[in-house]
Amino acid sequence: MTNFIIAAVISFIANIFLIWYVVRLLQKLVFISENLAALFIVTKDFEIFAKSLYSMDSYSGEPLIQEMIYRIKGVTNEIEVFRDTFEYTLDDEEEEELYDYSQEAYETQEVD
Repeated sequence: MTNFIIAAVISFIANIFLIWYVVRLLQKLVFISENLAALFIVTKDFEIFAKSLYSMDSYSGEPLIQEMIYRIKGVTNEIEVFRDTFEYTLDDEEEEELYDYSQEAYETQEVD
């Protein structure tokens, strides 16, 4: 009987510890997810800025800027793959605004 009580107490303590550990893990994953979303938005915004800079008459055809755009796309793609792994969602309004801004910059680049 005492062995059963000791086992139950140990099991109870272990379960409390595991619940605490899972909650901490989930908090860290949410933190990473939120920061990854912010990083994705910043890099995507910088990519759009670099493309608009490249389309300006005074910088058009500049190989250094073209290489920078290529590398930014690589970083953005890696972040997007990591983002898909975590399967978090960005704020829908922010993502839509970013998409609209991207399309607008792309359309002005085609017109120039």
